Amino acid sequence: MSEKIKWGILGPGGIAHKFADALKAIPDAEIVAVGSRNLQRADAFANAFDIPHRHGNYAELAANSEVDVVYVATPHPFHKACAILCLEAGKSVLCEKPFTVDTEQAEALIACARERREFLMEAMWTRFIPVMVKVREWLADGAIGEPCMLTADFGNRVELSPENLGGRLFSPKLAGGALLDIGVYTVSLASMVFGTPTDITSLAHIGKTGVDERAAILLGYDAGHIANLSCAITMRTSHEARIFGTKGAIHIPNFSRATSATLEVIDKEPLRVEIPFTVNGYEYQAIEVINCLRDSKLESDIMPLDESLSIIKTMDTVRTQWGLEYPPFGSVL
Repeated sequence: MSEKIKWGILGPGGIAHKFADALKAIPDAEIVAVGSRNLQRADAFANAFDIPHRHGNYAELAANSEVDVVYVATPHPFHKACAILCLEAGKSVLCEKPFTVDTEQAEALIACARERREFLMEAMWTRFIPVMVKVREWLADGAIGEPCMLTADFGNRVELSPENLGGRLFSPKLAGGALLDIGVYTVSLASMVFGTPTDITSLAHIGKTGVDERAAILLGYDAGHIANLSCAITMRTSHEARIFGTKGAIHIPNFSRATSATLEVIDKEPLRVEIPFTVNGYEYQAIEVINCLRDSKLESDIMPLDESLSIIKTMDTVRTQWGLEYPPFGSVL
């Protein structure tokens, strides 16, 4: 592998801009290509980040011999097809969250990566930020005793304007709604702390466009642990997470992009840590990918593929309880 890890960006949307900002600050990374179904968008992105190769379709990007790893940042329904396109071209892949829309897609994507022996990871960027690393250290050290309960909420208020109603977030055809867009952060956090749930109970309000606008999810585990989660796209919530244990608790404000956390142990003074991002928070998942590729790993120990699959299965169960199904998505290639 070359001295620098050479990246391709597939899908030059808003989140790709944030990721590119982070990559530009990593000495071991270089963005060499961008691909879009619209060459003008690819050109604009390439000009903004000084990228030498710009492609007017995804297949050209996947075939670019200069690229080591592709960051897939298309809308949710197209993650599977775009990631498989790149894996089959011999590229490693970092695939935006949610990993896929459903279990069937996730299983096919993972099977492709394992058959081809190519690296694949879900871009659950908050799993890698320094504060969350510290939280895992506290849990592993038994700082709050046995963790037994978790609460987490993530809600943003998006205006129900004609412009937004026609956008991705409110479109069933693009797998819009709260669960896949931001609820996945809460489900992934619960997975990080407790693993795979054995009991799942949920409620949702389905809006007039046919997507889940707000939802509550209750997860139960064999050891009696409980996770209480909520998400919304039409109202702002506190964005807080709390992990309660037998000896104390951990409070994570703004948990999806946390730069601070407080350890609250019974009969001790609270310990607050504050760790600002080096860039914007997206750099840490990129560094994880680079380290994995340097070590010839096919998946990350921090965000393994079986866990990404488990998270998708949990969200499938939730949507089944709501009776929420997406229409056929069509082809993106």
